[in-house]
Formats: sequence, C-alpha cells, structure tokens
Amino acid sequence: MKQWCLSVVAIRLRTISLAIALFQVSVLFASTSVLAQGNLSLPTMDLDEQLDIRLNNGIPQDDRNEADLQLRLGVQAQQAGNLEKAIANWWQAIELYQEIRDLEGLGLAYNYLGLAYADLGRYKQAEDALRRRLGVTRTLNDFLGQVFALNNVGTVLLQRGNLKPAQETFQEALTIARSIQSREGEGLSLSNLGLVAAQAGDYYEAIKRYEAALVLRRQLGDPLGEANTRNNLGDAYRAVNQFRDALAAYRAALTLAENSRDFSNQFRALRGIVQASSSLGQFAPAIRALNEYTALARQRNDRRQQLIALRLAAEFYKTAGDLSAARTFYEQAIALANVLGDTEEEAFLRNDLAQIIYNRDLY
Repeated sequence: MKQWCLSVVAIRLRTISLAIALFQVSVLFASTSVLAQGNLSLPTMDLDEQLDIRLNNGIPQDDRNEADLQLRLGVQAQQAGNLEKAIANWWQAIELYQEIRDLEGLGLAYNYLGLAYADLGRYKQAEDALRRRLGVTRTLNDFLGQVFALNNVGTVLLQRGNLKPAQETFQEALTIARSIQSREGEGLSLSNLGLVAAQAGDYYEAIKRYEAALVLRRQLGDPLGEANTRNNLGDAYRAVNQFRDALAAYRAALTLAENSRDFSNQFRALRGIVQASSSLGQFAPAIRALNEYTALARQRNDRRQQLIALRLAAEFYKTAGDLSAARTFYEQAIALANVLGDTEEEAFLRNDLAQIIYNRDLY
C-alpha cells in the first residue's frame, strides 16, 4: 500500500471553514460508541490464577484437567484471532464443567463466551452467556464477581440501546461494589453509569460520573481503566463544545495508553485528538495525530484500523478541498474494505467516492 503522510501544506481552505467542516464529519471521528469503550471485562488476575482458585473444591483432578484444557485452548484461539474456534472450545468446556458440577469453572467459561459473542456483535447471545455467568456468581455468593458480571451485562444492554435496564444493572453493581468496599468495582460502575448518561444526552451528568470514577482509578493505579474513563470524559467534553478540556482528557488518555501498551485506547485517544484539535483550529496537531494513528495501525498490522486511517485521510482531504488526494484515499479504503469483506463499509465509501467524482466533474 502506498505510503502517505498528511501535510499542513495540503490544507487549502480557509481556517474557519475547515474547522466547521471537520467538526461535522462525526461519522469518522466520533468515539462515543460503546463498542469502542472496552468495558466488557474479566477479573484482573490471569487465567492460571483463576483456575488455581478451585484446587481444593473436591472435584477429581483428571475431570477438571480436561475441562480446563478446553478453556485454555479457547483462550489460545482467541489470542490468535479465531473467535469461532474459541467459542467452540468454550462450549466444550461448559459441557464438561456442567458434568462435574464445577461452578467456578462454569462461570469463567460463560464469561469468556459472553465477551467473545460481544466482540462479534452477537449481543443477544452475549447477554445470555453473561447472565448465566452472573447466576453462577450469585450461587457462589461471589460479590466481586457479581460486580464484574453486572457491569458486563449492563454494557451489552447499552450496546443494544436498552438504556434504562443498563442503568439499573450498573447501579446494582455500584451498590454491591460499595457494600464490599471495592474501589475497582466502584470505579468501573461509575464510569459505565457515565456512559449511560452520555448515551441519554445528559453530558454534564456523564462528566460528573466520569470524574468521580477517575478519582478511584487514579488511587488504584489502574492505567487501563483510567485511560478508558479519560477517553469517555473527552467525548463528553467534546459533546458540550468544551474542546480544550476534551483535548486535555484525550492527551492524558493517550499517555496512559502508550505507557501500558493499551492499543485500543491509543486509537480512541488519537481520534479524539484529531476532532478536538480540528474544532479548535489547531490543524498541525490534528495532522500529527492522524499520522500517528496510521503508523500505529501499520505497526500493529491491524487492517481494520488501517481502513479507518484511510477513511480518515480521505475525509480530511475532502474537507480540505484536495479532491484528487481524497479520491486516492477513498479508492485505497474501498480496496481494503473489499479484502476485509466489509460490504457495508465498502458501500458507504463508494457512495462518498461518487460524490467526489461528481463534484470534480461539476467544477
């Protein structure tokens, strides 16, 4: 793929008109989607630690080993990017855990399964698996597990647009977290309640909740959680046109994400920096963020993020008035969308490209 780099020289429109145009390209730079938040979560310990908790629960070791093997194979498949295979492994693990009545293993498998379904956008199945996970935690009187499970169920409800049930679920998680004095659970629940407020359009309430969550996440030294909440905070500030505050939040999120190699939040922060900088008329920082976004996508060999980078560049040049460059980036994005089999995105890009060609012919 042709190497490219945005340049300030390429910006031909007047500063004010470009700022307005860039701010209107919400489909590209918006990062308020719940799908980008990364709120679906496992307990912070690794898989081996979680499995070792069950060493003395009276279940024969050989029976456990086979179930645990399927769970581990699922994790390996997930890490290799093969979610369908991971799901098949986890269903096998669930059957085995059910046979030997290992509730701890069963709950863990349901959690992994629910997160995988959510990653695939299969939210009904994700909600079912995560509710089963929640049921296990309640049977075991595992209150911290309930906090995580409730937050995961609430996130899926939010992704499905069910705001009221999501808020009730997050609020229940917050109540339990406070009752067991879990600052980690309280911070997660407050951050998710902020998402509900943002989705409802109550951005000032969202800001209040995010800031409360940040206090807890800073106290815990939780860089991943803090970066996620700071990105959320940036989105809320941007929604109420407080662009300087938004930019500060995104930059702080980017630093945290870079230090912890949290690539998801790096991409989110960079997109936010592009929009906040553009809205302030600070185009050089916006261009640097776009170039950094592209470099990170290439470094990660993440073709989905490379597609987003190409689309960002195409829209940037279109609003800058360089229709020739915009057409080039649209064509590259269309080719990559075709390779990825993303027919919906390809249709969207072709429609925008048709408008570019029409405008060039018109003038």
